Amino acid sequence: MKFAKMQGAGNDYVYVNCFEETIADPAALARQVSNRNFGIGSDGLILIMPSEVADVRMRMFNSDGSESEMCGNGIRCVAKYAYDHGLVKKTEITAETGAGILTLQLFPNDRDRIERVRVNMGRPRLTRGQIPMTGPADEQVVNVELQILDRTFRITCVSMGNPHCVIFVDDAAAFPVDKYGPVIENHALFPRRTNVEFVQVISPTEVRQRTWERGAGETLACGTGASAVAVAGVLTGRTERAILNHLSGGDLEMEWTEEGSVYMTGPAVQVFEGVFDPQ
Repeated sequence: MKFAKMQGAGNDYVYVNCFEETIADPAALARQVSNRNFGIGSDGLILIMPSEVADVRMRMFNSDGSESEMCGNGIRCVAKYAYDHGLVKKTEITAETGAGILTLQLFPNDRDRIERVRVNMGRPRLTRGQIPMTGPADEQVVNVELQILDRTFRITCVSMGNPHCVIFVDDAAAFPVDKYGPVIENHALFPRRTNVEFVQVISPTEVRQRTWERGAGETLACGTGASAVAVAGVLTGRTERAILNHLSGGDLEMEWTEEGSVYMTGPAVQVFEGVFDPQ
């Protein structure tokens, strides 16, 4: 099986071109390739597939084999792969995901290779029923108290096609993400589990984010999480609509526009290509 290893802001996945390859059991393959000691090493597996409704289709599997609806850093790399490998040859493309069809703007360098991608992440979903969460389906969750272990947090919850729970903290670097992240991920409030963002506000236009990712643990970056953070910052009055988000693996430019969509701009990097034998 041919593959490419790619990363966006340090969020790294194994990418397989399913225009050419056939994957019988992607969940099992995701667990195998993601292992950093006995596999290739990644946060998960992303399949680049033909689509009947868009230029390409993306399926994304976490390192534990569970399938997620979307990955913001991953979809930028899908766009780069599709352009650089000739699956598409235009600088605005559409991608079919579990969160719907997204539009991406590609920025080629002077060697006609993609280095940065701007993604229309779509409109945030803000009610419990849309996220999903337990409780009244049409209710928003903004600055709501949640008792976790020995602490009470104020959570703001957003779906960007997958669920996110945003918590603002004083010092993101020092925060014990691995202590509270898994407990919140698996809390009964979230029937499909949730991603958790721990966010420090530096200024109204700048934040620092760490992410506990559903099914993968702490990752260096999360694009849908950065989108949720942009929305949560506005909803709680902490940030402006356009912010620079410093993630552990790099920076993302985020904007929640007045018309309602969230836009993310960031890097897409191919690290290497190879051949893997699942047997």
